[in-house]
This record gives sequence, structure tokens and C-alpha cells, in this order.
Amino acid sequence: MVAMPDDNRELSPITGYTRDHWLHAADAQLRAVRPFASPDHAFINLPGTASWSGPISDGLEGFARTFILAAFRVAGEKGHDPHGHLTFYRSGLIAGTDPGSAQPWPRIDVTRQALVEAASLVLGLHLSRVWLWDTLTLQEQDNVIAWLSASVGVVIPDNNWVMFKVMVQEFIASTGRSFEEEDITNGLARLEDWYVGDGWYTDGDGQRFDYYSGWAMQLYPVLWTMMAKDRVPELAALKLELYRDRLRSYLERYVRFFGTNGAPVFQGRSLMYRFGATAPLWLGEMLGVTPVEPGVSRRLASGALRYFNDGGAFDENGLLHGGWFGAFGPMVQSYSGPASPYWTSKGFLGLLLPADHPVWTAQESPAPVEISDFTGVLAAPGFVLSTTKADGVVRLANHGSDNQPGISTGDDPHYSRFAFSSHTAPDFRAPLDNHIAVIDAHGEPSRRTVIHRRTSTTPDTLVSAHRPVWGDDDSESDSSWTITSATAVRGPWELRVHVVESQTGTTAILREGGYAVGTDACEKPVSSWLLPVLGYEESGAEPSSGTNPMAEDTLTPWLRGVHSGNRSVTASLVVLSGDPAVAQAVVGAQLCPELVETEGLLTLSITAPDGEKLTAGFRL
Repeated sequence: MVAMPDDNRELSPITGYTRDHWLHAADAQLRAVRPFASPDHAFINLPGTASWSGPISDGLEGFARTFILAAFRVAGEKGHDPHGHLTFYRSGLIAGTDPGSAQPWPRIDVTRQALVEAASLVLGLHLSRVWLWDTLTLQEQDNVIAWLSASVGVVIPDNNWVMFKVMVQEFIASTGRSFEEEDITNGLARLEDWYVGDGWYTDGDGQRFDYYSGWAMQLYPVLWTMMAKDRVPELAALKLELYRDRLRSYLERYVRFFGTNGAPVFQGRSLMYRFGATAPLWLGEMLGVTPVEPGVSRRLASGALRYFNDGGAFDENGLLHGGWFGAFGPMVQSYSGPASPYWTSKGFLGLLLPADHPVWTAQESPAPVEISDFTGVLAAPGFVLSTTKADGVVRLANHGSDNQPGISTGDDPHYSRFAFSSHTAPDFRAPLDNHIAVIDAHGEPSRRTVIHRRTSTTPDTLVSAHRPVWGDDDSESDSSWTITSATAVRGPWELRVHVVESQTGTTAILREGGYAVGTDACEKPVSSWLLPVLGYEESGAEPSSGTNPMAEDTLTPWLRGVHSGNRSVTASLVVLSGDPAVAQAVVGAQLCPELVETEGLLTLSITAPDGEKLTAGFRL
């Protein structure tokens, strides 16, 4: 935990955090990594398991990802640098790009991961230009440009990486040196292919919807316009208006992704970037397109920083590790190294806003989740979002994001679950929570991989189908099963309906799970229920230990039924809540299901525990 100054409850009555707290947190993180720097500061070698790119690349990552934090901090204070951050990084920059150095940085055309760090490097150099770049000798500048230029021709993943090339070449262009304009035009054009509407981008082809839409696909294009405005003023201005409009649309719903506890919804990969998820909030304030008041933006961002700080995201040395709070290996992607979590630096984007900006001077105001209940469909990513004021919980039903580029490659708990929330995380084990499975002859549950969207016929409902698979190498095209699922949401109530079809008429056990919640009675903000509606005969709850990034011990409610023949229908009511009134309503609830099938349409209605109707309808 980072020791913070005393809370300021006059300016920030909800979180206690102000700009001073953010500056303090930035300085604390930057000081914490210094003991792990190489003598010349070119590498910051943090403890932990190496990424697939190797420890040398990881050391560069440690430099670059903390350097952008230093740049935000110093640029936001107009060059005031009492801790000598830029002096520290200046030394490393010179040494890392000196070809005569004992150990220079890995070349980008040899170690592809270095391109990711190059994008952080040029962003930091752009922001700190007058205090760092302009102080370098011509030879030192040439060395930096030569290292960056090795990115030309490097084959990269066809996703947010295209913006890394854009950023690198635009910085080179800003120095008046020869640059690869095609990397810029191609990257910006490819970005357009992934825009799907309502402010949302998929991160590459397919349905990869997650926080990358905000902290990468929204962020880098705007930063590019700021870098390019002198070289191509008309194009930069035109693009900026486009990106502003998209960010405005994105933030309309994104501001509801944060629970009262400060946590962003746990969904998608690279969640070790934690409060980096606040970057779009700050960007909205920078561009003047946020739908909320400045005091709300700061409340959301500071709430996230405090949530992770108080939750133990920083160890006793002030270092971040791969995980949600502390280290949690199962949620670390193989491309991530010990310094990867420091993309949290993007969460400090707000420091670029001056101290007299309203986002820092306005009194904190309640977050949207603290003001009223909300339920709404986000059609572009295929989400249904539900928030409840009474307990501050945000729930996300997922019928559109699968991280699959048209193929199925095993279960991924970051995407494959039917629901996620601000107060729970999936168990990283054989899928049970927020999942429906066909149990095979060996007792193994099937997996949900590629999500195929279907048409709903009732409000606040989304529908999708998937072809269950079992082994890591199984293809959905070989599956003889299809499960079509609908989720209808209102408040804490999630009605799920599943039509299970078998081409071979096989008899098998079906099992469905609800939310996995921690079992520590002293720290249990929410409870999870799974009520049978149709087709289930057994119920229970399964414990697990060491499988969840939020809680050491979890309990997941489950239901079981039997599928026989070619087709069966099951349904459940899923409830996640910290509201005592909801808990009381669940006890003894009479759901009274009504199932109607006519001419290819299926509609299931229940009486929810609060006495109101809840209906899911869809085309078969």
C-alpha cells in the first residue's frame, strides 16, 4: 500500500483524494522502482517471472512504462521536478540508445515487444520535450531516432499495435528527420476498420471488446492528433473532431462501469493495468466531451486509485505485480513481464490537466451508480449493463465479447463468462461461475468460446449462441452441440434462458453456475444466488480456494439438470447483490415461469422476487 497524505474530505468528501494525492502516488511509484534500475538507468529490472520476450525486453518495459508516468507528472507541473525524475530517465534514454553501450536496448526489429515500449517512450518524449529532448546533444538525438527507426518493416499483431507505429513515426516526423509516413496513414486507416459504433472499437478483427477500447483505441489516436497538429494541422483537426465525437459516445456508458467501491468491472485481458481504466475519463475532461461534471470524473478516477491502493495492489516495497490486488498468476498473460502492470501509468493522464482545472478544483460529486439504478443494452460490444444504487454494484452481461479471431482456443475466463461485475471476479479453473456447460462422460464441463450474436425480441435482453467444446484443440465446427442463450436484466435480477440442442440426441448433464463470491464473512460486500426457473432438478454451491484474484476462498451456486433428445430448455434467475432488501426478497420467491413458443419465437416470463415481471424473448 502506498502511504498517502491525509484525506481531504472538504474537497473530496467521497474518496478523500485530491491532485496532491495523485502527485504523491506518482512520486511514490517512481521512487519505488529506482532501486531496480541498472547502473546507467536504461533498464528497470523488477522482480517476477519473465515474459515470453525475455528479461532484457522486460527491463526496457520497466523503463518505458514508468517513464510515461514521469512525463505526465513533470509536464503537468510545467517542468517542476523536485525528485529529479527526468534526470533519472534522461540517463537511461542516452545509455539505452547508444550503440556503443555495454548493453543497449534490444532492437525493435529483433525484439518486437520493444515497439510497444517505443510508443510509451515517444509519448513521454513528446510531453517532456523542452525539459528532456531539447537538452540532448545532436548525436544523442540521432541515436534515439536510429533506435526508433528500426520499427519500420516490423510485422506486428493486427490490433492496437498499429497505433504504436503511428506514434513512433509521428514523433520522428516532429524532429524534422526522415520518417515512414505510410506507417501513420496505414495505422489510422486500420483503426477505422475496427470501429463498430457508439464509441466502441474491437481490438483487432473479431469481437475483442474490453478496456483496450478505452485505454488504447480511444487514447492513442487523440494523442497522435496532439503530436501531429503542427505537421498536418488540417488532418489533425479533422481527426480530432472525429475522435472527440466517438469518445463522447463511449463515455455515455463508460462512466457507469465503476462501482461504488471504485472498482471497474472485471472483464477482459490485461486487467493488471488496474486504474489505467481511468484514462478515458481523464481524456474526456481534456477534450471537454465527458457527460458528467468534473467532480464526478475525479470521484470515479480517485475511487479506482483508492480501491486498488487500499486493496493491496502495491506490495510492501511499493511495487505492482501481475494481478488484481496482489500477485495472481492465472490472470497474467504470457506476453506480460514484471513491469507490465505499469501501464497503470495511463491512469495518471489527468495530471496533464493544470491544478486550476475544474476536475481538480470542483468538489467531488457522486458517481452515476450512486445516484440511480440503470439498465441498458450496449449493442456494439454486446453487453447489458445493470447498476444498482442500493449496493453500488455494476453487472455486465456478455453476449458479444469473446477474444476469438474466428476460432476457438479454449476457455478464457476474461471473456467466456456470461456475466462480470465490479464486486466479483471469475474463478480461474474449469468453468463453473456464470457459465452453462454440458458435462461429458469424463465429468468435464464444456467451454464457451466463439460467441455468435442472435436477435432478441424483448427490451434489455441480449441473445447469443455458442458451440460447446471440451479440449484446448477442439474446434466449434466439430461440436455436435449448440447452446442459444438469452439474458434479460432489470436491477439485480438476471433471467437466463438456454436452448440446448444436440445433433445426435445425446443424453447429458447440464450444469449452470452463478457468480463466484468470497466467503470471508468480514469482507463480504455481496451475496450470490442462483434460482431454478425451468429444467433444473438439483442445486448446490461449490467452494474453491486459490482460484480467484479477489478472494482466497469463493463459493459458487450451481444448478443441474438433464438434457435428453435433440432439444431442451433451461432457465435460471441469477442474483448478485449487497442489498438486504434483495436478500429478503429472494427467500421464498415464487417465480411462476411462463414459457411460450410460437413460429420460431421463444418467450419466457417470470415474476421476479420484487413482484415485477421479467421477460426474455428471442428468435430460435
